[in-house]
Amino acid sequence: MYNLTFHGVGEPPRVLEPGEAHVWLSEQRFLAVLDAVGRRDDVRLSFDDSFRSDVDVALPALLDRGLTATFFVLAGRLDHPEHLGASDLQKLNDSGMTVASHGLHHRNWRNLDEGGLAEELDQARNLLTEATGKRVTQASVPFGAYDRRVLSRLRAAGYDHVYTSDGGQANARQWLQPRTSITVTDSVSAIAKQPASGEAMRIHLKRFVKRWR
Repeated sequence: MYNLTFHGVGEPPRVLEPGEAHVWLSEQRFLAVLDAVGRRDDVRLSFDDSFRSDVDVALPALLDRGLTATFFVLAGRLDHPEHLGASDLQKLNDSGMTVASHGLHHRNWRNLDEGGLAEELDQARNLLTEATGKRVTQASVPFGAYDRRVLSRLRAAGYDHVYTSDGGQANARQWLQPRTSITVTDSVSAIAKQPASGEAMRIHLKRFVKRWR
């Protein structure tokens, strides 16, 4: 199984930072990716950062194709002009999508003390639960930055699944779920292909190191 991740799609709301521009897709490219992989049983779709394009562009395209996705929301940016608001989260839920947590302020969780982790893992989830009226059971890690301490704290917080940006294949039964971010340089035909054996080994070693450091 593959978890594919999108960030912003369509027309950007402002001049993008270099890191943002690399993962912000034109609407045309986004739709091409959906059409290439959306019907595959072994592909799951998700969106990070809760930009307004999630509802304005992505949601109609998903509904037109009978697809579902998980939207990882930055709780600290609810109702910010560039980001989703509480009413948008209700719309996602009502449309059969899943609302999950991307933390509070998009910080590197490895660099936070216990107070900071409480904000990102507990306070953020509480805000999203209040906004949606539903229990939030999944989280994605900003910047893909985690270590043993972060994973331990996520387990203690009771999240059912935690999503990374490590890339490669995933097992639906596992608690820790690797995802592959779609970028502007990816060819549509190559996006859903399995990594070559050497790449798969590199990804496996990367995950092992991050879990045990």
